[in-house]
Amino acid sequence: MKRPLSLLLSFSLLFLLVLTNCKSRPAAPTGLVTEKAMVVSAREEASKIGAEIMKKGGNAFDAMVATEMALVVAYPFAGNLGGGGFMVYRKSDGDVGGLDYREKAPLAAHKDMYLDSLGNVIPEMSTKGATAVGVPGTVAGIMAVHEKFGSLPLEEIFEPIIELAENGIVVTENQANRFAAVKDRILEVNDSVTTFPIDCKVNDTVRYPALARTMRKIAKEGHDGFYKGEIAKTLASFIQEKGGFITEEDLAKYEAVWRQPIIFNYKDLKIISMSPPSSGGVTINQILKMIEPYDIGDFDHNSEKSIQLFTEAARRAYADRNYYLGDPDFTEIPLDVLLGKAYLENRMADFSFEKATKSSDISEGSVQMAESMETTHYSIVDAQGNAVSVTTTLNGAYGSKLYSDELGFFLNNEMDDFSAKAGVPNMFGLIGAEANSIAPEKRMLSSMTPTIVEKEGELWMVVGTPGGSTIITAVAQTILNGYEYNMSMQEAVNAPRFHHQWLPDVVIFEPEGFSNDLIESLKSKGYLINEERTPIIGKVDAIRVLADGRLEGGADKRGDDTAVGF
Repeated sequence: MKRPLSLLLSFSLLFLLVLTNCKSRPAAPTGLVTEKAMVVSAREEASKIGAEIMKKGGNAFDAMVATEMALVVAYPFAGNLGGGGFMVYRKSDGDVGGLDYREKAPLAAHKDMYLDSLGNVIPEMSTKGATAVGVPGTVAGIMAVHEKFGSLPLEEIFEPIIELAENGIVVTENQANRFAAVKDRILEVNDSVTTFPIDCKVNDTVRYPALARTMRKIAKEGHDGFYKGEIAKTLASFIQEKGGFITEEDLAKYEAVWRQPIIFNYKDLKIISMSPPSSGGVTINQILKMIEPYDIGDFDHNSEKSIQLFTEAARRAYADRNYYLGDPDFTEIPLDVLLGKAYLENRMADFSFEKATKSSDISEGSVQMAESMETTHYSIVDAQGNAVSVTTTLNGAYGSKLYSDELGFFLNNEMDDFSAKAGVPNMFGLIGAEANSIAPEKRMLSSMTPTIVEKEGELWMVVGTPGGSTIITAVAQTILNGYEYNMSMQEAVNAPRFHHQWLPDVVIFEPEGFSNDLIESLKSKGYLINEERTPIIGKVDAIRVLADGRLEGGADKRGDDTAVGF
């Protein structure tokens, strides 16, 4: 029986309407959902302390101070007093901003400080021990945040953290494995003697009395309690005794800097991310704007075409990152050109779904890849709707491996994030240029990408991750998972990830997340796949604001990450 044409058209329209509604209907939450406030971080202890501070009446900024300091105790792998980081915030009234508390090169630093007499990079000098340490910024960062936005007294915020250091934390399986993996290197750097509990086993309780004493002094004396006086004198002497460059003057001169974030639109999203010396905001801006005209959501999630499109945009964005970006206080960065529509359209002009672009066609170079997870991120939303996105790091695992027994914390190895020599890769395989060369008091380029996303003018997502050079791609993919593929926050965080960073010219896939058929098909188009080592990519900690105002946490199952709220 023939159906009338009008009836067929009606069925077709109804089918399209159902499809459209399915795609536009917000994904049901699968992560922890809370009514008012939430912290998602790398350790349950830190998330709990941050949430409790807000429950006591503190705001997201008080919780930022608490969470950051709790991670020093509970997650010394990356939580730190001896490192630095970046914060992006969005207040409940829509006001946004960014804070740069990235480490700086000491006054004694110079362009060729890691080169030998023949001009070659001296192995490990910028990665291990006192010579690798940059001037730490973390304490200056939390103090700047508390001074500008804090509502609770500093000593009240520090009280549960000092208690945590004194009473101890229970070692997780992941933590025990990390202790074992770096034990020999920590002993080597610290002359075979350290009070850091590297011999701990799963379920052991470890206490940090020296760290508790340091925390108590910071709580009482604030910024100057760390950067001047007794702690500064002890820290500078310790670093210099071990052959490093940092002086009391370096510490006394350090200040965190408030910076305007990188803000851009992707379709009906407004993305607020960190500006240089973080490369995150600029690079994620380029990636998302390069793929925007292609409607990546029309391709299946992690399909061949979606992977190709994202990879080719990332390839071009990372090439720009490595050449143009550095500390804006020292380097002229042509942001108006790099982020311009015509420039980005031209960058993708030679893209084709038929075959891979070779990175050598964009710029020459050949390096070996090194992956890293040695950073940590946390996301916070309070009951008033203030949002904070923070990524902080020591750079490598336990930083330089140099541990102050007297003060109770590790020192960073951030000097490796400079270009020790133009064209020579750092520990993450990232090539640098003159823009990121070493100079006294200069901040080194970073991949950290703390990000906040608005949807239709309202707070929608707070997101970020550790992961060295993979941070930027992991954050971008998480945003796309939630927006283009309508995943819940937890699903968006859980989804398998992939990475490309221009050089080396290989695509990296997380293990077990991608089929052999897909990988073989990409190979047939000329893509080079890293099949020897497939690490996890990032540990994303994120929060999504649901349509009814409740919060859904996405705590990455790749680590011990935990969402806590009320």
